[in-house]
Amino acid sequence: MFTATTPKDLPSLETTLSMSGLEFMQAVLRGEISRPPISALINYALDSVDHGKVVFRGTPEFQHTNPMGGVHGGWYGTLLDSCMACAVMTMVPRGSVYTTLEYKVNLTRAIPLGTEILATGMIDHAGRSTGVSHGEIRGAKDGRLYATGSTTCLIMELSKG
Repeated sequence: MFTATTPKDLPSLETTLSMSGLEFMQAVLRGEISRPPISALINYALDSVDHGKVVFRGTPEFQHTNPMGGVHGGWYGTLLDSCMACAVMTMVPRGSVYTTLEYKVNLTRAIPLGTEILATGMIDHAGRSTGVSHGEIRGAKDGRLYATGSTTCLIMELSKG
C-alpha cells in the first residue's frame, strides 16, 4: 500500500472534493490515494470499505505502550476514531468533507501486545450536516471484544458537484 512520506504525497483538497467519500475511501484501499501518515506510526491499515462500514486491521507493538507496559488508551482511541469517522466518510457526497466533532471510547479489556485486531466502524446516521457512527475493536482471530466507541462528525459542503 502507498504510504505518504511528505505533505506533497497527501491528496489535494481538489482531489478529495472531486469524488464522493465512498469513492475516496475505495481509492485509499486500492493504494491510489495515500493512507494517513498516522496509520504508519500507530501500525494499522485499511482492510475493507463498504457503504456505511469501514474496517482497519492493526497490531499494537511495544512503542504503543503506556508506562505500565499496557497498550496506551490513545492507540484504542486512534483506531476507533479512524474507523468510525471513515464510516461517516463513506456517506459524504462529492464536494463535501467531514471532521470529527466528538468521540467516546470504552475499553473492555487489555489487548495483548502483538495481537492483530480489526477496528470496525458502522454508520448510524448520515445527514446533510452531521454523521453518527459506532465502532468496535475485536481480535482478528478470536473475535474477542477489546473496545467500543461512538462518534459524531460534522459534514461540510465545500463545493457544488
